[in-house]
Amino acid sequence: MFNLAIDSKLRGCDVVAIKVEDVAAGGHTADRATVRQKKTGHPVRFELTEQTRQAVNDYLKAANKKPGEFMFAGQRGPEHSMTRRQYARLVSEFGSVGLDLRLFGTHSLNSVTAVTCGPAD
Repeated sequence: MFNLAIDSKLRGCDVVAIKVEDVAAGGHTADRATVRQKKTGHPVRFELTEQTRQAVNDYLKAANKKPGEFMFAGQRGPEHSMTRRQYARLVSEFGSVGLDLRLFGTHSLNSVTAVTCGPAD
């Protein structure tokens, strides 16, 4: 998840809304992906690094994800994406392992809770 967030520079609400087919059409992770931003409605095209592609492939296999499913399902079940609050907690824990989140200049990791993407989850 964090690899995708860093590569895409998407807001947290857009990262949690990524579906399998957004990054892995045909069962294989693409070199580039396109995701439509929730806030602006504009499509964002970004390149996935080799490390991210490998992580996504491993995750898809381990989680047995299928097209149409959210990459990161939340506690409400596989038909719902992870909430922004769940994502913010994970990012907070990510920072607690000694990484300085200020070094990551992305919407998706920096100031997650301050980003406005719609009604709170």
